[in-house]
Amino acid sequence: MPTALFDYPKYWAECLGPAPFLPTTRAEMDQLGWDACDIIIVTGDAYVDHPSFGMAVIGRVLETQGFRVGIIAQPNWHNCEDFKRLGQPTLFFGVAAGNMDSMINRYTADRKRRNDDAYTPDGKPDHRPDRAVIVYSQRVREAFKDSPIIIGGIEASLRRIAHYDYWSEKIRRSVLMDSRADLLLFGNAERAICEVAHRLSRGDSVESIRDIRGIAFKTKSIPSNYTLVDSSTIDVVGPVDAQPNPYEMVTEETCDSKDTQTQVVQLLDPKHRDLATVIRIPSYEQVSNDPALYAHASRVLHKETNPHNARPLVQQHGDTEVWITPPPIPLTTEELDWVFELPYQRATHPSYGAAKIPAFEMIQHSVNIMRGCFGGCTFCSITEHEGRIIQNRSEESILKEIEKIRDTSKAFTGVISDLGGPTANMWRLACKDPKIEASCRKLSCVFPGICKNLNTDQTPLIQLYRKARDIPGVKKVLIASGLRYDIAVETPEYVEELVTHHVGGYLKIAPEHTEQGPLSAMMKPGIGTYDRFKKLFDKYSKKAGKEQYLIPYFIAAHPGTEDEDMLNLALWLKRNGFRADQVQTFYPSPMATATAMYHTGFNPLKPVRRSGPKIARVQKLSQRRLHKAFLRYHDPDNWPALRDTLRAMGRKDLIGYSKQHLVPPRQPPQRHRSLVDHTQRFATQHTGIDPVNKRRQPPKKRR
Repeated sequence: MPTALFDYPKYWAECLGPAPFLPTTRAEMDQLGWDACDIIIVTGDAYVDHPSFGMAVIGRVLETQGFRVGIIAQPNWHNCEDFKRLGQPTLFFGVAAGNMDSMINRYTADRKRRNDDAYTPDGKPDHRPDRAVIVYSQRVREAFKDSPIIIGGIEASLRRIAHYDYWSEKIRRSVLMDSRADLLLFGNAERAICEVAHRLSRGDSVESIRDIRGIAFKTKSIPSNYTLVDSSTIDVVGPVDAQPNPYEMVTEETCDSKDTQTQVVQLLDPKHRDLATVIRIPSYEQVSNDPALYAHASRVLHKETNPHNARPLVQQHGDTEVWITPPPIPLTTEELDWVFELPYQRATHPSYGAAKIPAFEMIQHSVNIMRGCFGGCTFCSITEHEGRIIQNRSEESILKEIEKIRDTSKAFTGVISDLGGPTANMWRLACKDPKIEASCRKLSCVFPGICKNLNTDQTPLIQLYRKARDIPGVKKVLIASGLRYDIAVETPEYVEELVTHHVGGYLKIAPEHTEQGPLSAMMKPGIGTYDRFKKLFDKYSKKAGKEQYLIPYFIAAHPGTEDEDMLNLALWLKRNGFRADQVQTFYPSPMATATAMYHTGFNPLKPVRRSGPKIARVQKLSQRRLHKAFLRYHDPDNWPALRDTLRAMGRKDLIGYSKQHLVPPRQPPQRHRSLVDHTQRFATQHTGIDPVNKRRQPPKKRR
């Protein structure tokens, strides 16, 4: 078992005690009586000392280990001077892009530059560079060429192997190579960062650190004590009994599934089972030139994500090997409580004055109760970063944090804005049998159906909600995290508690689509599950005497989607009276399974074969815009394109003025095109009810 986070011998600087805020300038270091920092964290976000911000969590964890930690937040990257503001650390620099990938932070799904940044004071844009991890690391190396550089956070995690880069439309090397960093830490890195810091403090060289979980490093050769399992090719040509494929699918009784494509993966060659093995995935050069090998590498990577059975991976980049160790062991409840109860100020750094940081304004009165997600949605990066094993905080720790918010936040009005995490209702849900969990390699516990070994009882969460809303001074506890409604319907009492006490009129859920093709590619449940949840939602809303509405979210242009799928979705929206005024287009983020589909045309959810079927892709900008137009069928600006498409599809019967038609045959008069100011941003809204922003716009005067 790994050393518990709170059991490490403390470094000598523990005697200095915790800093009010981790220092960001030399003057602040002087006030603390520091002559140097042991560790300096460089981040693309403004410094917010709150457990929802990565730099604060890692900084406070290291500080509690006894290290002097400084923060360089949103430095000027045009030269290296700003990276020298705290001097040279005695141990290492930690570099992260921030809570978001810098490219997704700066660009929309249509590759347009965003006009704001929620992690910057007053939401101002352009306070971080593109590919921030690379840029920051190179500036640190320029400023202090001898200091070890350790990269981490979401941007580094999702770029730990060669990956498709949507913005340049090419394959990029592992970020470890391009950044020239010494180590990469992926996932929630508290365990790894503590171990690295203590080893370096004892005088170990950064080059000697090779056996920690959740890291990637560069090496020139494979250690002799490892057996190399080559998974760098597919479609072996030869006799029927070809060489054993380490990722051939075999039937196991460990997981409940009728789909043989989602069975447990094991090495077929018994001689490898008891030895230290490392899986060779196709090299950077191979995946750059061969889409099938890229899809295969993605499949292998995702099959090796269970920390209880994952093996190391190695990928060649020229004459250098990028070695990726197995994922970190999840934190225990005691450890996660310890992380969230560190001495955070729960405030922005004083240097920002009266400036507002939008991301903090949104979450300052929310409470994170868990980590991880076993949903496995192919377009989402939560599983790749946090893992699919749920890490839970204790009820006591959660309630204590609510009381702390009540007692310390001047802005608190009695409303807890969220009690959740990556998902709203996976707290304390896990596999019923630890042995089965340790051997399972399924990518999802809820697709194509809920695994029979998954505990779906949400009674403990009901009890937590009730205790939270009974705390004196708390008027309302809202649930704003993403709800897995396919799990919620397994405990109707949970839906009743949620609907009766924790919905503020609108509940956002994400069926994502109505058609089987895209839903299968997403690994999402069918629309029938949504209908089951809606019946319960309406039933309990009526019982509570409340008029409440579901706000469904959908994705346009996801791999696996044909034009006909979007047409059927648009017809479903119209039948059900929905008008989506703000829609989401598929965004190919690095390392996601759906991104591999988008880039290659292969489906990595199944064994990759060159001669196998291809998956539908929506890559042309014109088609991506068309799919968005189907979601906004009610917008007159989209009618011309929809009319042309309906005619081309042989569906002229859907052009007309009656209820069964999707779009009218002609454009409306110009003066009646819109009564709403297009500069306002609205959430998805249900026809016939007031918008979330209830301010009505005055009608435009006729000229």
